[in-house]
Amino acid sequence: MIEPAQLSFSPEGIPFSEAYGDVYHTRSGGIGQARHVFLGGNDLPQRWRGRERFVIVETGFGLGINFLATWAAWRADPQRCTQLHFISFEKHPFAVADLATAYSALLDAPASKPQPPMADDKRAATRHCCETGTADAALGELALDLQSVWPPTVAGRHELHFDQAQVRLSLVFADAREALPQLTQQAELADAFYLDGFSPAKNPELWNASLLSQLARLAAPGATLATWSVASGVRQALTDSGWQIEKLPGFSGKREMLRAHRP
Repeated sequence: MIEPAQLSFSPEGIPFSEAYGDVYHTRSGGIGQARHVFLGGNDLPQRWRGRERFVIVETGFGLGINFLATWAAWRADPQRCTQLHFISFEKHPFAVADLATAYSALLDAPASKPQPPMADDKRAATRHCCETGTADAALGELALDLQSVWPPTVAGRHELHFDQAQVRLSLVFADAREALPQLTQQAELADAFYLDGFSPAKNPELWNASLLSQLARLAAPGATLATWSVASGVRQALTDSGWQIEKLPGFSGKREMLRAHRP
């Protein structure tokens, strides 16, 4: 049984979860963090260049910011891989109307809390942000495309295809702790991991040693991992699972982030 996320906003206008008491992205901007931490931390787009296929696994989809930033980077890269497969888990997915509202806040950055889109046009909020010229137009268009095929908030794996099926998004609406072991039984291994979600202090289950050890079983030779969290428990669990970790400068004032790779 899936319990959808309930969209709220912090006093600063950032999408916020009342259930976890945490924001969905940094105050400095979710897109910038996605590019710095998750793309940069995994040496993307460089590592997918010239490849037939590249697989990314993300532990928490949230608003899909990391997926949108990755898709945009793939589109912009003339040397991109032929097939990009992005697999992401989400225990509490948003309904499409809330997703549209959150994207309006993210991409348009209004001074006040955005209003929900009209019921007869769930894409209205994001379309506005594209037309104003204040947002990244490419990301806005991709957000519209994602909303147009967004699945119902029903438990299970939902397969979404974009760009003539060259980009595949596998959305798993389930608890990652339960769904990851099922993924390890499949033949597909991941080239990069985005370790994301609410903070370890707010949502420790998504960062525990058992879950992180599952990622090692999914990793292809030479796989990389990136996260904004440098919590000691996260570092220890990754090290114990065979990852070689290093700290790098964090995004926009955050002192550090974490990068790891498999030998």
